[in-house]
Amino acid sequence: MAGAQVATEQLARTGRLEVIRPGPGPEGVKSAARVMAIIDLLTKEHRGAGFTEICARLDLPKSSTHALLRTMTDRGFLTVDRKTRRYRIGVRVWEAGQAYLQGFDLPSIALPYMEAARDSLNETVQLAILDGVDNVYVAKVEADHRLALQSRVGARLPAYSTGLGKVLLAGLSDSEVRARFRDVRLEAFTDKTITDIELLINELNSIRQLNYGTDCGEYTPGIICTAVPVRAHSGATVAAMSVSVPEVRAAPGSQKRALGVLSNQAACISVQLGHRDLDQS
Repeated sequence: MAGAQVATEQLARTGRLEVIRPGPGPEGVKSAARVMAIIDLLTKEHRGAGFTEICARLDLPKSSTHALLRTMTDRGFLTVDRKTRRYRIGVRVWEAGQAYLQGFDLPSIALPYMEAARDSLNETVQLAILDGVDNVYVAKVEADHRLALQSRVGARLPAYSTGLGKVLLAGLSDSEVRARFRDVRLEAFTDKTITDIELLINELNSIRQLNYGTDCGEYTPGIICTAVPVRAHSGATVAAMSVSVPEVRAAPGSQKRALGVLSNQAACISVQLGHRDLDQS
């Protein structure tokens, strides 16, 4: 198979294209693969890269690459620092990314994965986003139980008191969390609610390390919640997905199983939003 075709298929499968060794084939296909490779490289290199480095890293011929970079720069897909001569991603790539994201309806994208989690666990699954210091429910799929968490799409709860909310807060820096709660009193809804900002910060640090959060009756007595982050293309937490189970129905090992199911389905949603786990790529 021609080298350019191999390279293009590699990019489609993995989202990565680090070496181009074009063989015989249409010149336009080779140029398209090289453009994608250059954009992919510079997306990862926030300091940019010089002409020689780009050619070496991607194994591109200097003669044609010089003209390619000039065209991409002229059209705004790249920018070049006049002093350092390092190329970086240009505003046209950012505009394309914004258009890509604006085409997403998060609840619609998440719904089939939420339903898959619900079907696997037979428990209610919810999706929320962060608004100030509250988590706002944007999607919910019900399980077939008489005893279930009473919540609704559009409702908001104090983020510090729920598993969903704490996962969303963990996506912020400690300084941003402190700033948002500077004039907020952490009200106790149950005897398990966190009411001290430093204790909350400690828990958020733990959530960042574990990549999930819980609450055990912190807002609603008798309800155990397990929540995981949903990430955008940048890696930022844009939503959180949870399953809530009454303590009377919780079985040994059920929370571990719920975490596995939620993590898998949340990862699928994140992929749909453009997120790519570089540790696994």
